[in-house]
Amino acid sequence: MTRHIRLAAVFCALLLAALLVNATRLQVVEAGAYDDNPANRRGTIARYGQPRGDILVGGRPVTGSKDTGEQLRYERSYLDGPLYAPVTGFASQVYGTSLLEYTEDGVLSGSDPMLSPFPLLNDLTRARNPGGDVVTTLRAPAQRAAYDGLGGRKGAVAAIEPSTGRILALVSTPSYNPEALSGNGPAVSRSWIGLNEDPDKPMLNRAVRQTYPPGSTFKVVTAAAALDAGVVTDVDEPTDSPDPYTLPGTTTSLTNEAKGCADASLRAAFEWSCNTVFAKLGVRVGLTDLAATAQAFGFNDTRMRIPYAVAPSTFDTSVDRAQLALSAIGQYNTRATPLQMAMVAAAVASGGQVREPYLVERTIRSGGATLETAGSRPVRQAMHPATAARLRELMTDVVREGTGTNAAIPGVTVGGKTGTAQHGIGNSGTPYAWFVSWAQGERDMEPKVAVAVVVEDAEADRGEISGGGDAAPIARAVMEAVLNS
Repeated sequence: MTRHIRLAAVFCALLLAALLVNATRLQVVEAGAYDDNPANRRGTIARYGQPRGDILVGGRPVTGSKDTGEQLRYERSYLDGPLYAPVTGFASQVYGTSLLEYTEDGVLSGSDPMLSPFPLLNDLTRARNPGGDVVTTLRAPAQRAAYDGLGGRKGAVAAIEPSTGRILALVSTPSYNPEALSGNGPAVSRSWIGLNEDPDKPMLNRAVRQTYPPGSTFKVVTAAAALDAGVVTDVDEPTDSPDPYTLPGTTTSLTNEAKGCADASLRAAFEWSCNTVFAKLGVRVGLTDLAATAQAFGFNDTRMRIPYAVAPSTFDTSVDRAQLALSAIGQYNTRATPLQMAMVAAAVASGGQVREPYLVERTIRSGGATLETAGSRPVRQAMHPATAARLRELMTDVVREGTGTNAAIPGVTVGGKTGTAQHGIGNSGTPYAWFVSWAQGERDMEPKVAVAVVVEDAEADRGEISGGGDAAPIARAVMEAVLNS
């Protein structure tokens, strides 16, 4: 009898050992495969089982978490969702995440290892840390001024601090409310379909993900290249520029909207935006030098992140002389995001230096302790400091007495450049209205803000659409908001 008891005990011990080995295999060896199995909802339930961290603007959350009491307990909520949608993106239980909600998901969801003081213990217990917060560089008054200025028209605004690269405003309209995508009910699917089928593309981030022909605002780049290359040594000396100008190797004539552009000096041509002068200047500078200057400003950079990806602005490096002439006035294949053109204005304002723009100042734990900061940003020289100083003069002239007077602010030094970019078959589309600028207050040691505005569907007769009329007032409002905040 004792022998049978011993055998039964050994058998039970073997069963227990087998059970422990199998449990170990499931919990350790094959844990990853089970975690990644689409049928396993434990990870999803845990992900939405606690509030998500917040995205902050000026120390105030513009996001939140709503307790639904359901299995996927917390849904994302947004304060002023359409205003900040080009920054936050969406966090959906069905469609995933985008923009900052995507790039900072580890911190916001609590899954980033930096949030855990005891990572090995968390691995064993599978505990999830409270979500951290993301502190942005935005200025709420500037963001609101840009959004209200566009007034629902198709367009975008980007504003940056020239001395640091901080993004102060980033607006795209028409916009949408990301909260409509937060949950998992039938209304979310309807909202997703409706937003994606909307011909106005409200989910398109026009400030960083859409490129446009920059038109005459690109003349800032062409002027920088001409001054750096020594093609122009005196901005007040008449240029040998016919009006109209026949594009090299063609019978096509380029004309001007302004009068008095024949042989105009660089100062006058910049102030009144003479196409003929800058087209010929681009040809004289040559493709190599003009392309190098454009690339120094940030064109053709495919690696820019703010931290989410920015569509590359492009300057074609395989053009003939006629195409180069058009490229020099921001047409042909030249394309730019509003953020890129804000960088151009910022480079002029900061002595020719280009700083990579960024949107996240720091990430913090739920208790307020800093996890990571933006740190110092790479700097490159887009033009000689003397060239930047000369361009500041020219841009100031544009606002004081040229095409950009609508951007003037009493008691503030403002420099700007207007642009009206043609597009469509035979230039039949409504022109895009552009304005790029920078501003320096009376007591400021250096310019505090650089802005780029593009308006796609300006509400004016086609012949009256201009950056000075449609885009400059928006830029002025944004600059005032930054200077006064």
